[in-house]
Amino acid sequence: MPTATKTKKATTKQTAKAKVASKSKNKTNYLTKRILEQAANTGFARAAEQTMKVMGYNVIVQGDWVVKKHQDGTIEKISKLEKSKTKTKLVLD
Repeated sequence: MPTATKTKKATTKQTAKAKVASKSKNKTNYLTKRILEQAANTGFARAAEQTMKVMGYNVIVQGDWVVKKHQDGTIEKISKLEKSKTKTKLVLD
């Protein structure tokens, strides 16, 4: 095979790789709010499902109450939440 043909094929392969790489650069390489929310929701859903299988119940907040939700669907009220008297802001690092 002549040298020019090898070089042309190699250049074509490199160009194809560069096109694929440039398409993947369009994807964000950083954490967006939407990606974070999606991952957190998926993680919490899986954890709740596993906890329900292992423990037989989940403790959740429903309205103004902390409740225990059992596998059979029954809900047991644990305690009523109190309104905060101070207006404190929650800051996440």
